[in-house]
Amino acid sequence: MVIGFGTITFRLDQCHGLKEKRKIIKSIISRSKNGFNAAIAEVDFNDMHQRAKIGFALVGNDRRMVNSQIDKLHEFIYRTALAEIIETETEILNI
Repeated sequence: MVIGFGTITFRLDQCHGLKEKRKIIKSIISRSKNGFNAAIAEVDFNDMHQRAKIGFALVGNDRRMVNSQIDKLHEFIYRTALAEIIETETEILNI
């Protein structure tokens, strides 16, 4: 079994309140969950309206496939253009 997981940190300069931020992050999370069958949640900067961090996890049986899915997930989120990605961290474990 192969587990790929990581975080993506966003800058949301256009947000002026937590409601607006949560709407954007919810949209990113729901679109990503539907497109990649990944576990995704907001994990940090919950009370800051111009920053957000989501965590994600993918499971598979082939390291290359999991790595490819992570790359596609990053690209998908980048292409939504809802928020600026400022940092990504990823790790892949064989269990």
